[in-house]
Amino acid sequence: MRVIVDFEKCCGAGQCVMLAPRVFDQRDDGIVILLDEAPPEEQHAAVREAATVCPGAAIRLDESA
Repeated sequence: MRVIVDFEKCCGAGQCVMLAPRVFDQRDDGIVILLDEAPPEEQHAAVREAATVCPGAAIRLDESA
């Protein structure tokens, strides 16, 4: 899995950080910080959920990677 973030779409809601804190963090202004572009398999379910609930649709996943 490869995580792709469109920082322009990020609205700073923080759902991703709450669901997958090992993969996502936030800057002081709330915009996402991608900590791990290729998270380990045990993080995949949380990252998928984070991408699904992202209100700005800023998180995209490449499952072929």
